[in-house]
Amino acid sequence: MATAGIWRAEPVVEMASTPLVIGTRGSPLALRQTDMVVAALRAAVPELRDEGAIRVRTIRTSGDRFLDRPLAEIGGKGLFTKEIEEALLTGAIHLAVHSLKDMPTVLPAGLTLGAVLPRADVRDVLLTRDGADLAALPPGAVVGTSSLRRAAQLRERRPDLRIVPLRGNVGTRLARLQEGRVDATLLARAGLQRLGLDPGPHVVLAPEVMLPAVAQGAIGLECRADDVKTLEFLQQIDHLPSRMCVESERACLAELDGSCRTPIAGLCIRTEGGYQLRALVAAPDGSQVWRASARTGGDPREMGREIGRRLRRAVPATLFDPR
Repeated sequence: MATAGIWRAEPVVEMASTPLVIGTRGSPLALRQTDMVVAALRAAVPELRDEGAIRVRTIRTSGDRFLDRPLAEIGGKGLFTKEIEEALLTGAIHLAVHSLKDMPTVLPAGLTLGAVLPRADVRDVLLTRDGADLAALPPGAVVGTSSLRRAAQLRERRPDLRIVPLRGNVGTRLARLQEGRVDATLLARAGLQRLGLDPGPHVVLAPEVMLPAVAQGAIGLECRADDVKTLEFLQQIDHLPSRMCVESERACLAELDGSCRTPIAGLCIRTEGGYQLRALVAAPDGSQVWRASARTGGDPREMGREIGRRLRRAVPATLFDPR
């Protein structure tokens, strides 16, 4: 096992190529994903197999500190990456482990996405105390989620539901459900599987019902663009099919350039002849949803950019820059 410690903002000197220092959030899921990265690196890179060749430092982010308000109100998904990226830029760590859906599409100057691990199940699950599916939830049922994407798609199908904010790690949200504070909640299936959790009664939602977040289920590894040694290590574990799919989705998201208050979803999959991308933009209240899809046998990133441009033309500009 890699050793873990708490990183603190302090001056650092340039570090030697080993040990390889990995930065991560301290949640159970983040640490589990980091263990997966460590295992993959040790399996692929002989130089990293010795005890002590890899160290892990946990970094508390703004997103971990401010749990009393929805992310859209305090700065969006970049709150889960800011402090970790600062550690990369100062040289305190060599690489960072992220849930790729939490990474902004534009990275800070000097940083790059060095690798993407094989993507896990992209779907969301609906959790209730009795296993009811979305259609069977009673009128006015309370659903806990702080995801604008999930809330908008729920409201499109079930405008009678009452959506309330619910943040925290997987365990916290499951506890709120069991305590009866909400009638249902939604979680990413990938996180539950990685943690080995049995969430109790649940329904797996097909992408046709709940289109996932851009890059959901993918683990992204970020490093300095000039760190040749770390990039060489990461090349050994980069899963190209997963990378191409998530880069297609992220290219779409970059073209949309929505605010943190804009519900956006997207999913690119491999097909026999290439790639297929589906994406949507929704009004927060679910009253309108704009969808687009395409297939390509060429570069899926260009397809992502084209779908993004198509949606951008179709959606009222006020939705991307709400006042």
